Amino acid sequence: MNLTDIIGLFAGICVTISVVPQIVKVWKTKKVKEISLLTFSVLTFGIAIWIVYGILKDDLPIIITNSVSLLLNLVMVYFIIYYEKEK
Repeated sequence: MNLTDIIGLFAGICVTISVVPQIVKVWKTKKVKEISLLTFSVLTFGIAIWIVYGILKDDLPIIITNSVSLLLNLVMVYFIIYYEKEK
């Protein structure tokens, strides 16, 4: 792994973990009223496309970090849908 890959991996990790505090907050409070399903849906779709891009470019840092990010954002989308209908 070269320096460029390390920088890309570090950047991807930072972006990926940025959603974790929101997931934890929603999990604890079960409140999603102020969270946009549309925003997280578009973000999740965009991340899926980044994974395809990473596969096409054979870029492991993009594939790995966006795969984890996709999983985390899918959890958030699930929480928004699940807790919104619990109202």
